[in-house]
Amino acid sequence: MADITRRLGWRHLRGAPTAHIRHHKSGQLVHDGPGLSFWYRSLTAALSEVPVDDRELAMTFHARTSDFQDIAVQATVTYRISDPAVAASRIDFSIDPDSGAWRGTPLEQLGSLLTETAQQHALAVLARTSLASALVDGVAAVRERIAEGLAAEPRLPATGIEVVAVRVVALRPEPEVERALRTPAREQIQQDADKATYERRAVAVERERAIAENELASQIELARREEQLVEQKGTNARREAEERAAADAVRTGAEAARTVRLAEAEATRSLRLAEAEATRKVRLAGAEAQAEREVGAARAEAQAAWLRVHGDVDVATLHALTGSRLAENLPRIENLTVSPDVLTGLLSKLGNGAAEDRA
Repeated sequence: MADITRRLGWRHLRGAPTAHIRHHKSGQLVHDGPGLSFWYRSLTAALSEVPVDDRELAMTFHARTSDFQDIAVQATVTYRISDPAVAASRIDFSIDPDSGAWRGTPLEQLGSLLTETAQQHALAVLARTSLASALVDGVAAVRERIAEGLAAEPRLPATGIEVVAVRVVALRPEPEVERALRTPAREQIQQDADKATYERRAVAVERERAIAENELASQIELARREEQLVEQKGTNARREAEERAAADAVRTGAEAARTVRLAEAEATRSLRLAEAEATRKVRLAGAEAQAEREVGAARAEAQAAWLRVHGDVDVATLHALTGSRLAENLPRIENLTVSPDVLTGLLSKLGNGAAEDRA
């Protein structure tokens, strides 16, 4: 669609490079060509816009084969408008001078023309072909027939249309027929799959049998080796017990001999210690007796000397010595108070004692 701008009663049209613009004013062709840009008045302008680019037209229609089976045809036709002036004169490509939109539906008209023409030629070729042949080789045949038919159609050049390419996408029968046609192939494929499955299972069973036999043989060999291992373990255990018993006997004899030697050495050491202890005790007893004798003699000698000394001393001196000895052994007295009565009695006793000694 052309780009139209409004300015103070004037209109400015700017076309695309792929759109051929034809501008008539008062019946005269003023502008003609693709990608134009010009000013005009909407009341006096007659505008046409013809697309000149390649366009794809997808079409789907149904046909019937020679064996009366319906089949769907999916095709695509690529075309372009090679003569815009002829196309604009045969088909209404006029646009609104204010909005730039087509007043009619020119592309739908071209699509209908191409679809009906292609369908006519496809129906002609499929009507003479069976369904199986159409599904196998029908795509190429239908494409060639449509291309030849469109190229030979006189109305297309008269309308300014050029067919660029024709492609047939698919020829598809009805879903029920298609499923029926697929069934034998599917059955064959399923049979092949089942056969392969059975063969694979047979091979698997054979391999499992071989594996089971190998496992059984391995178990038998393992059991035999375990029996040999048990026998060898018993033999080793007996040898070990015998060697352990012999070692224990040797160790017991050595231990007994060592114990005897230790007992003898301990007895000898104990005897020697007892003898030494007895000798020491005898010596110690003798020394103690000698010391006691000497101490007793010294004490007797000291007592005798003490008696001799005190025998020659008067009574008053002895009393004084006794008092001093008593004072040495008495506890310390900080203060002593002597009353006259006590002092008088003490002096009387001392005096009486002295008189008795003299007598």
